[in-house]
Amino acid sequence: MKKNLNIKELILVASMLFGMFFGAGNLIFPVSMGQLAGSSLWTAFAGFLITGVGLPLLGVAALGVSRKEGLFDLSSQVGRGYGVFFTCALYLTIGPFFAIPRCASMSFTVGMEGLLPSQARPLALAVFSFIFFALVLFWSLRPGEILTWVGKVLNPLFLCFLGILIVRSFLSPMGSISSAAPSGAYAANAFAQGFLEGYNTMDALAGLAFGIVVVQAIRGLGVEDASSVAGSTVKAGVFSSILMGLIYLLTAVMGAQSRGILAISENGGVALSQIATHYFGTAGTFILAVTVTVACLKTAVGLITSCGETFSQMFPQGPSYKVWASGFCVLSFLIANLGLNSIIAFSLPVLLFLYPLTITLILLSLTAVSWGGNQTVYRWVTGFTAAAGLLDFLNALPERLTSFLRLDSILPSVTGLLPFFDAGFGWICPALLGLAAGLWRARTR
Repeated sequence: MKKNLNIKELILVASMLFGMFFGAGNLIFPVSMGQLAGSSLWTAFAGFLITGVGLPLLGVAALGVSRKEGLFDLSSQVGRGYGVFFTCALYLTIGPFFAIPRCASMSFTVGMEGLLPSQARPLALAVFSFIFFALVLFWSLRPGEILTWVGKVLNPLFLCFLGILIVRSFLSPMGSISSAAPSGAYAANAFAQGFLEGYNTMDALAGLAFGIVVVQAIRGLGVEDASSVAGSTVKAGVFSSILMGLIYLLTAVMGAQSRGILAISENGGVALSQIATHYFGTAGTFILAVTVTVACLKTAVGLITSCGETFSQMFPQGPSYKVWASGFCVLSFLIANLGLNSIIAFSLPVLLFLYPLTITLILLSLTAVSWGGNQTVYRWVTGFTAAAGLLDFLNALPERLTSFLRLDSILPSVTGLLPFFDAGFGWICPALLGLAAGLWRARTR
């Protein structure tokens, strides 16, 4: 029996993991952060690094170290019912409800929308997204080949196109980072805003989801021993995280430097388009379109594969993997045609609810040995964190909806009782309180 992966195999698995993690959302958010943070970029990037790189790595590590068979197994440490709820909520969020449709709509918005008259865009989006998800389904129905397609083909192609744009921007920078004044929330608290910006990548959620794909890929290469699989999973996560962090840094710097010539854009997609056009003209638009489309395509393949395998395992008496994958592609196609702005607007409240639950689950799983892994602790921490996360969810809903539900007059008085709520960290104190209560209950039983 094979004990460990060799260096070539480890790099290949790490490349696959990076390829599934890194999509167009991972391109636009660092660039936008760079533009907005300006001279406060390094402080903002420190916060972004925690949620954009650190948490995804810890998520992959949690599955490897705990030796669980996937997110459902990991989250069921709180309780089986919670495991079903959390697994479904997370996979639907990073799957057909938000992240997968965003892949198609992002590709269209950044790469093609600006070239078309407004009246032709809805039909063009429908055609583009149909072709996009046809390709996604083609690769997703061949999950055994995902290591080859993502690790050897799509990932290197993506890095090639992205590298062209980054190198050109560094050879002829538009301006100095130190001369760009921070804007908006970055002027008040750059670290906290960078931390929250990392939520938008959804990579901490994806880290828990992709762990099962990594474990299966490692086993497919001949490693069966549980401790060896865990070690290889963590090593692959470290390699992919280093590459992610480097690209995040380069794209954020590129965004900050663009302030020397460009005004702050409405989003990172527009900023990328303007930067590419500045350096390469019409060719720049083509390079950007190919880069974003390839990035989104490979991420969507990874997400559909993970979602299909998870739901077919959770509901063994239900539809097969092929039915789940096909259904998710159809649903993603329909939601993608709602447009990028709608998808982003409705994803934010959900992310503010799920991220605290994800962070506490990861940390509890990694430290379980030190406090015994008692289920009581999992339940108290999760319960208190969920209550605070629900307040974040309600507070982030569109103003019209909160007004309709008459929450606008109630929420401020409630959220004002939570320390650090305005900075996006209102869940921390409740989570710590739940930890203390859970440890006490576990010891007194």
